[in-house]
Amino acid sequence: MDPIDTVAAATARTAPIRVPEITIYFWIVKILSTGAGESTSDFLAHRFNPALVAIAGAAGLAVSLVLQFRMRRYLAWTYWFAVLMVAIFGTMAADVLHDGLHIPYLTSTIALAVVLAIIFVVWYRVEHTLSIHSITTRRREGLYWATVIATFAVGTAAGDVTATTLGWGYFISGIVFGMAILVIGVAHALIIRSISDTSRARPTISVFNFWLAYILTRPLGASFADWAGKPPAKTGLGFGDGTVALVLFVLIVLFVGYLAATRTDVPAPSDDEGELAAGEFA
Repeated sequence: MDPIDTVAAATARTAPIRVPEITIYFWIVKILSTGAGESTSDFLAHRFNPALVAIAGAAGLAVSLVLQFRMRRYLAWTYWFAVLMVAIFGTMAADVLHDGLHIPYLTSTIALAVVLAIIFVVWYRVEHTLSIHSITTRRREGLYWATVIATFAVGTAAGDVTATTLGWGYFISGIVFGMAILVIGVAHALIIRSISDTSRARPTISVFNFWLAYILTRPLGASFADWAGKPPAKTGLGFGDGTVALVLFVLIVLFVGYLAATRTDVPAPSDDEGELAAGEFA
């Protein structure tokens, strides 16, 4: 390896990680943000010009990512603000494909899944890892956020497929996606327990299961948000998208405020990516 590359690799391994530690709070806020993104996007799109809403969503996403990239290390408020804007814009992007371009949900799901797969391939070929614990450089963070945006778009389209195309409705869709995540979690625990701590397969399995669960949290949160907000005629409870979005925003602020105050999800730099990746799904 070139000496410059060696120094760069060593720096990347010991630099501050720019994303949160994976704790139960990570998954809670992630699911809340997916629901908030769905409800907010639907609320705005039905009350204002959809084109202007999409432009505002793109601008909000750009601002949030600029703030996130300006941080030298993980900061709860900027990170979760970016995730929330990704959730809102990702919903808008998936809806534009269906409502604006009249592309069927199943077709857009497949197309977006291909885009996500391409991003994963590029990320791995460039950085030789897909671990969230390796996000210590601007390039890796750029690939990470491209992946996050794609996962939100894929998850949105997938949720629409089950709820609308397959006719399951929002509640059943949410239950199905919740069970799928539970199966992944149980399978992960069983597989990790069955292999040795030194096995090279452990980090790979952890990273794969993490991203699979990450994708599924999008339709999980969005399905339950739609179930609460949409009218009974659309298999919902009828509380309204605006009300659901407001409640979820309050919950997100409370959880992120707790994380910012306690710093329980601030990761420590490590020179052992394999060890960190083994806890990816924790």
